[in-house]
Amino acid sequence: MPSVGFATMTHYYLPMNAIAACGCTAESTHYPTAALSALAYGSTDAFGPGCGRCFRLQLINTIDSTPTWYPASPPSIVIKVTDLCPLGGSWCNATSTSPNAAGLFVNFDFAWDSPSDGTQHGVPANFYPTNVSYYGYSDFGVWKVSYTAVPCEGNWGGSKNSAALGSVPSLGPEGACCPADPMTNPNTTCPSYSAHTGHAPNTSSSSAQSYRIVPGYSLWSMPWLIAFISVISGALACSI
Repeated sequence: MPSVGFATMTHYYLPMNAIAACGCTAESTHYPTAALSALAYGSTDAFGPGCGRCFRLQLINTIDSTPTWYPASPPSIVIKVTDLCPLGGSWCNATSTSPNAAGLFVNFDFAWDSPSDGTQHGVPANFYPTNVSYYGYSDFGVWKVSYTAVPCEGNWGGSKNSAALGSVPSLGPEGACCPADPMTNPNTTCPSYSAHTGHAPNTSSSSAQSYRIVPGYSLWSMPWLIAFISVISGALACSI
């Protein structure tokens, strides 16, 4: 995955204190995080080379609205990758030879506030620009964004909180991999779990609930998937 580029950005509702695919600490959900599409993430199960990386995302324009909207002052935010956006749908289904529905190879699935929970995840309540008077709705769903890989330290909101860094200890090394800052500590980059094992680990515990863990058996049987996971894992390891 290039360190600078363009991507689509969707959003999903991640419960506070949830333990997502990378196995990052529950406290990480108090700050901006995102799931990364499988090709860029480098795995189809559990943790992958994308885990723990931080990116600055800046909104550019809407994707699905008619007409496309280009806000005059689009905001930016720094997120930490803590989750996998599985293959499927229109936005996280890019392969090494086929982009997603917007013609892009990367998707960030932004952890957004649940309507019932109010403001959370350390994200300003007015982060998304709106134009209700013209479009009649405020949630555009899919945005085109520019992204830049940045060090987590000094950029990500949770970088100074030790409780928001690292993995859930009870999951062990086979169930979690969430480096504090793989850009400044490249030797901490996670391997591709699915490339090594072909299936997801059991990450259930009394203190953790697992999200976005994709059953590997139905996907791992696809030969192209084996090939692109190997290619992207090597590319990420070299670029970090």
